[in-house]
Amino acid sequence: MSVFDNREYDNHEQVLFCRDEEPGLFAIIAIHDTTLGPAAGGTRMWTYASAEEALTDALRLSRAMSYKNALADLPLGGGKSVILGDSNRDKNEKILTSFARFVQGLGGQIYVAEDVGISCNDVDVIAKESDYVFGLGKTGACTGDPSPFTARGCFHSMRAAVKHKFGRDSLEGLKVAIQGVGNVGRCLCQDLHEAGVELIVADVNPEAVAYVVESLGAKAVTPDEIYDQDVDIFSPCAMGGILNDDTIPQLKAVIIVGGANNQLLQPRHGEMLHNKGILYAPDYVVNAGGMINASYDILGQYDVDAVWERMKGLYDATFRILEVAKKEDRFPHEVADDLARQKIAAGRKSKK
Repeated sequence: MSVFDNREYDNHEQVLFCRDEEPGLFAIIAIHDTTLGPAAGGTRMWTYASAEEALTDALRLSRAMSYKNALADLPLGGGKSVILGDSNRDKNEKILTSFARFVQGLGGQIYVAEDVGISCNDVDVIAKESDYVFGLGKTGACTGDPSPFTARGCFHSMRAAVKHKFGRDSLEGLKVAIQGVGNVGRCLCQDLHEAGVELIVADVNPEAVAYVVESLGAKAVTPDEIYDQDVDIFSPCAMGGILNDDTIPQLKAVIIVGGANNQLLQPRHGEMLHNKGILYAPDYVVNAGGMINASYDILGQYDVDAVWERMKGLYDATFRILEVAKKEDRFPHEVADDLARQKIAAGRKSKK
């Protein structure tokens, strides 16, 4: 199957397959749209079942980055990179250096950052060979780990969803099931704990679970059990595609707000949630906080206090989309997609 036949291909401007046999690099760089500015998005290292699965992920994620950056009012386009391999076993400086040279060769068409399997320290390694990086740990503008900002934006979006669904301003006393307590999930747990939320958590990493159980009093369940918990809110903060034909029937939550990318396996699953009476806040709106923070490595003039203040704007962005969807009897993910496409189209028109 060619790139053009992949169901997630959406007139992407460029898809680069990166192969370097000596260090064992196999990566895919997908550039979706650069109308509003150079593409920007994280780099993920994952044990994909096949190259086709990796390509599908790169295409979906890069499109989501175009929409995320557009709705966050950032002068950036959308792109995403995936490296095939086990980050715990296969990742090393040679692979990261080789990948960095491919990024450098694109001459600024895309800026890359951390994501699942790639840390801020790894980004610093990439920065030794490429000028086109952001979300740095110890170099550049030092925006550092974007996870606390992603989590805080998710927290404010969750407040907006609760206001829309329940008509209340406080999260106190609500029950939230969090799938994935890595960097983003752990930070979100902290914010929710301080807001008086009862936490139920699951993760494939037992140490990550133990931390939030011991420090925040969360209840732990297995990864298979997290879907059918009797909670108010389900918060996916791990991998994408987890809202699908198998998991949606299990859900008892009435709101979904999470930090994971591409939570809907297919667009029709947004309709499936709606028909079940579950309010879904579009993921790329909810999780834009990390991108807003890290983007200052590209845009410059970093002010961490100003960035924290911008996180509050994700409450308004989420609430507005949910209100429009209700008023127009549409699905929230469709409303968000349309708004993002309109911003990109307006940018394209202004260049003519």
